[in-house]
Amino acid sequence: MEKSVIIIGSGLGGLECGYILAKKGFRVTILEQAAKPGGCLQSFRRGGHVFDTGLHYVGGLDEGQSLHPFFEYFGLMDLPWRRMDPDCVDEIVIGEQSFPLASGHDSFVERLAERFPAEGNNLKEYVRFLQKIGDDIFKTFEGGNVVMNNLLGRSAYEYLNETIKNPLLRQVLSGAFMRMELRETLPLYVFAQINDSFIQSAWKLEGGGDRMVSRMVDSIIAMGGTVRTNAKVTSIKAVSGKVSEVEVNGLETLKADWVISDAHPAVTINLVSDGLRKVYKERISALDNTFGVFTANICLKPGGMVCPDGNIFIHREGIDLWHPDPSVTESVMVHFYPEAQGSVTHLDLLSPMPFILGKEGLDNYPSASGKAIASESADPYVSAKQRKLRECLDLVAPRLPWLEGSIESTYTSTPLTYSRYTSTPQGSAFGIRHDWRTPLRTILSPRTPLKNLLFTGQSLNLHGLLGVSMTSVLTCRELLGKDFISLH
Repeated sequence: MEKSVIIIGSGLGGLECGYILAKKGFRVTILEQAAKPGGCLQSFRRGGHVFDTGLHYVGGLDEGQSLHPFFEYFGLMDLPWRRMDPDCVDEIVIGEQSFPLASGHDSFVERLAERFPAEGNNLKEYVRFLQKIGDDIFKTFEGGNVVMNNLLGRSAYEYLNETIKNPLLRQVLSGAFMRMELRETLPLYVFAQINDSFIQSAWKLEGGGDRMVSRMVDSIIAMGGTVRTNAKVTSIKAVSGKVSEVEVNGLETLKADWVISDAHPAVTINLVSDGLRKVYKERISALDNTFGVFTANICLKPGGMVCPDGNIFIHREGIDLWHPDPSVTESVMVHFYPEAQGSVTHLDLLSPMPFILGKEGLDNYPSASGKAIASESADPYVSAKQRKLRECLDLVAPRLPWLEGSIESTYTSTPLTYSRYTSTPQGSAFGIRHDWRTPLRTILSPRTPLKNLLFTGQSLNLHGLLGVSMTSVLTCRELLGKDFISLH
């Protein structure tokens, strides 16, 4: 008999679970509250240019590397991926000093050892360790994996301080801050797995994340699945320890053998009308979330600019990336969109931003857009965005002195924007904050107390595209059996 599954949310985790299960013969229905699928994977158009909401670059796409088996399985490898400059995937700027992060394990060590010759052996040890974790990615799927469990209960911050003696080099190795939230609580496994994937190789996708979304939606539909937009799940009803039905838009009820939620776990459990103990709901709701992000999507004046093929991470002098001050703008990522002609016509500025602004401002300005250099507004939300943009431009100016004079228009968003469109608590960039001190509490299982309700997405094990892809497989194992560990 054909089994059925309802998937809440069409972010990457929801789409990947839908793809796997449709391929395995399940009747798949994906419910997306927004007008288009994709979650933070989707793109949007402003000023004639395509901008991404969450996809900026990915690591480990070459054959034999960490992300390749996932994207090969999902039919994504033939999209127009563009390899970033292997000599400098990320340029780390701290004050007046600049340092390259190369791709390829040997090249990564060699380029940094030129600047830090006394740390050559330590860099080799650091990279060997990261490489081992990256090479063992599928061991994540093995129950009771001692290595992974030990790393989840170990501090990335302490490891970095033990291995690398030069404090400036430690900051450089941590400088690509938008890959993850850096805190002393960060588990070593998260730090090692994500960083290694970008050392393996780094890529951008021409045309934006919508290409991935469209490919996966088309594949799911071709396999008999359904993807519904403007379909907000308003209630999950449970009877006798199982989900009995899902309410959509407060008007319609749907039934399925299984329900998988790609929504944030706290959002999911608060949809459950009964069947979950109060103590469980309180525990999930009380988990801390990672920071949100301020983004300035910038359209340049006609003609474009010749810019680096990699990203630039710019930090103020004397920064301690592991102890950020959320009240000031200390770091900005500059992301250039790839163009066939080698010039850049639009770019993003991204900076961590706490969820401190009131809901009233968001409701008044749903587009979250405005001119780059605007005067102070009477509205506190607009003023906050203008100040944040000003701080980002000031921090970037010494490295890109031409930028401000080349701006044609700017569109800004805050954690409030992400919260509104994705329902993510506090507009979190990476979901639940994992903590090496309490891995059993902050590294969530796909399982819930309801037998047929499962979680998926970056809040569970590992964030980013790699983390979501790993987690989608772990979630689907609950339906397909423990032997489903390889993507064939």
